[in-house]
Amino acid sequence: MEALGRGCRFGHDRQAADMPDDPSGELISLLYKDFRETLFSQVMYLTGHDQQWTEDVVQETLIRAWQHSDTLNREPGMLRGWLLTVARRIVIDGWRNRRARPQEVELDSSENAEIADQTDQSLSALVISEALRYLDRKYQAVIYETYLTGHTVREAAVILGIPEGTVKSRLYAAMRTLRRSLGELGSR
Repeated sequence: MEALGRGCRFGHDRQAADMPDDPSGELISLLYKDFRETLFSQVMYLTGHDQQWTEDVVQETLIRAWQHSDTLNREPGMLRGWLLTVARRIVIDGWRNRRARPQEVELDSSENAEIADQTDQSLSALVISEALRYLDRKYQAVIYETYLTGHTVREAAVILGIPEGTVKSRLYAAMRTLRRSLGELGSR
């Protein structure tokens, strides 16, 4: 703070032996030490008490101070004003960006979880149901028992009271007819 209070300038008016290796790094350390609390509390207010955003803004402000270290007026009042102005502008840009894009929603509970769109599945079921209507009842029965209820060929044969081979041949014929029907429905 003492160096800042004297209006110290890095550069020509310091002796080479007295010169730090990185004057901009020293400036940032001093800025952080002297203005951190003021800057943090002001930005916290501007961000609506968003801790993460506040930390990001303070960091960005100090980065900009480091980038402009050679042109900054080292007087404490001027530095404080410069830092607060830069931070306020960063926050304003942040508010504008948030308004320009959709609101972010945290998924803390399952209420906010996205519900899967079942439109395609419903549409497919409707098309298949329509195609099934054109099948003979004996083919509809084997499709129902095997594909829709999930029974094996053996179980479907027992339920339908027909041999397993008949179930297999009817499934083959039913699927061939369905493929043809679905192809015709798709071309309409």
